[in-house]
Amino acid sequence: MTSQTRVTFHLPFPAFALAMLGLLTMIATAPALAQTFTVLHTFTGGTDGSSPYFGVTVARPGLLYGTTYGGGTYSRGVAFALRNSGSGWTLNPLHEFGDGSDGQDPTALVTVGPNGAIYGTTESGGSANAGTVFELQPPASACLTALCYWNESILHSFQGGTNDGAVPTRGALIFDQAGNIYGMTSWGGGGPCNLGGEPGCGTVFELTPSGSGWTENVLHSFDGSDGDLPGYGLIFDTAGPAGNLYGTTNYGGSYGGSDGDGTAFELSPSGGGTWTETVLYNFNCFNGGCLPTGTLIHDASGNLYGSVYQGEAPSSAYELSYSNGGWDFSSISASGGGPCEDYGGVAMDTAGNIYGTCLIGGAYNDGWVFKLTNSGGNWTTTDLHDFNGSDGSWVYSGVTLDSSGNLYGTTFYGGDFGCNDGLGCGTVWEITP
Repeated sequence: MTSQTRVTFHLPFPAFALAMLGLLTMIATAPALAQTFTVLHTFTGGTDGSSPYFGVTVARPGLLYGTTYGGGTYSRGVAFALRNSGSGWTLNPLHEFGDGSDGQDPTALVTVGPNGAIYGTTESGGSANAGTVFELQPPASACLTALCYWNESILHSFQGGTNDGAVPTRGALIFDQAGNIYGMTSWGGGGPCNLGGEPGCGTVFELTPSGSGWTENVLHSFDGSDGDLPGYGLIFDTAGPAGNLYGTTNYGGSYGGSDGDGTAFELSPSGGGTWTETVLYNFNCFNGGCLPTGTLIHDASGNLYGSVYQGEAPSSAYELSYSNGGWDFSSISASGGGPCEDYGGVAMDTAGNIYGTCLIGGAYNDGWVFKLTNSGGNWTTTDLHDFNGSDGSWVYSGVTLDSSGNLYGTTFYGGDFGCNDGLGCGTVWEITP
């Protein structure tokens, strides 16, 4: 079948990305060390799906989970497992989205829950067409057929309006030790924003197990001054699940006029089921970069790292460090880099190296993967791979690392150019050290 080319962006930058396609030139970076790049799967637009957005989740060595934005029977996305059998990787579809009140158009990373089930979100579908939170459970008995679909449950259908969020973000859901789920929505809530034509500035939500179902609590509604249009995920601080939540918003805050340049925030439990928000940093396009992208990460010392869409690339990475009762922003200025539209955020290995991707650019203008290495306070960029179209293009996905230091990600387009009207249906890739 032919996959659709429907792309409903809620990130703030697609028009600029399209314009940049014809403008970017070859990027001069430090030569890559010995790395092996492998395409693990090339999507066909059929039951395997089409156009994965934000990467894959490593469940254990040799097992990846993910979703695609399109493809499947209803052309509204597929959840899949990708397994290494020793001689190669095999993709198994787990669920096809878009049937009835099911969710549609999954864009976020999935999460493996404490019970081994897969949890994720869709940006549309559900009872109000405002997105869903779903759970996929493996079948109770062993499956003996080639297509072995898992059992889906819709945990919540977002309603929008002042009392609920709408359009869940592209970050992975997270669990606390009690089994509660946390995430964010890009729109909805009681704030006055109307960026992108939808009401509300976005929300932070919690889903709590309740009997045989789940109860949603909106922990915070953004009002523009503290952020607008969150696009990614939440993390707990280094104190663990009993601690604070951290995240970013694409817009809002003190700088950038009526829309704002984005914020980094903290939510702290304040007793009685309430949470208190603190804005840690107001991004500024004229001071280190703005429009934060990707889910924050932290190191062992509790410093936060992320990326910004507009900044000196690939110093689109930044650090927020706690000092004297406040948070200090530092742009990670890397030598040898070129233009980089980093949608997927950054990842860090045990040595403190930072990894990320660039939507387009690179030697073929199809995107590239970079590594930032710190030596005495100076960061150096290494270009790990330049996509050439046949192995993928348009890299919205960030990088996922496994315990051996292998890197995984996805491309939205590229691969089989007989798919998706010549654009390609995307790929899953691996870089091994």
